[in-house]
Amino acid sequence: MLPADPIILLSYVNTKLRDRDESLDEFCLVEGADKAGLCAKLAEAGYEYSAARNQFV
Repeated sequence: MLPADPIILLSYVNTKLRDRDESLDEFCLVEGADKAGLCAKLAEAGYEYSAARNQFV
C-alpha cells in the first residue's frame, strides 16, 4: 500500500524510481499502482512526472 500523505508518497515514489525502477510504468507494475491516480494525487500537491529525470519534480 502506498503512503496516503502526498509528501511522503512523493519521497517514496522518487526513492523507488531512483533505486529500483527504470520508469514510472515499471514502478506502477511492481507496486500494483494506478498510474493515472498516482499522477493525479501528486499533481494536486504540485508535482509532475519527468520521464527525462525519472522522478516527480
